[in-house]
Amino acid sequence: MALAVGTVAPDFTTVDDEGNTVSLSDYKGKVVVLYFYPKDDTPGCTKEAQSFRDNYQQYQDKDMVVFGVSMDDQASHKAFKEKYGLPFQLLVDKDGKLTKAYDVEGGGYSKRVTYIINGEGKISYVDEKVKTDTHAQDILGVAG
Repeated sequence: MALAVGTVAPDFTTVDDEGNTVSLSDYKGKVVVLYFYPKDDTPGCTKEAQSFRDNYQQYQDKDMVVFGVSMDDQASHKAFKEKYGLPFQLLVDKDGKLTKAYDVEGGGYSKRVTYIINGEGKISYVDEKVKTDTHAQDILGVAG
């Protein structure tokens, strides 16, 4: 069961596909889309990532931050990002701490769940029924 709307989003510090340190607390005041997905370079996960890529400018226009998270390592994320020209950061969760903190553990992988975290650090929307090919537009529709 995913975390509920209104819950304070668990803070985290991890690295991205380039090895940069990323902390949720660094984005206070911004709307953050944190989307968890099972595995780099698999059909559904690729469609979902391409959906965010193709709509990324609209996220930037709304001053929203997009992070993809899976339990793949940095090298896998980097290759996936380069292969599909993804303009947003992919966060490494090799040990599954983020996946567990956000209650999306699927038995060795992250379940496909997306959270919208508002500028105050609270979860304002949860999507557990992701349609991979239209997901980014679906999230834009509820994010305002």
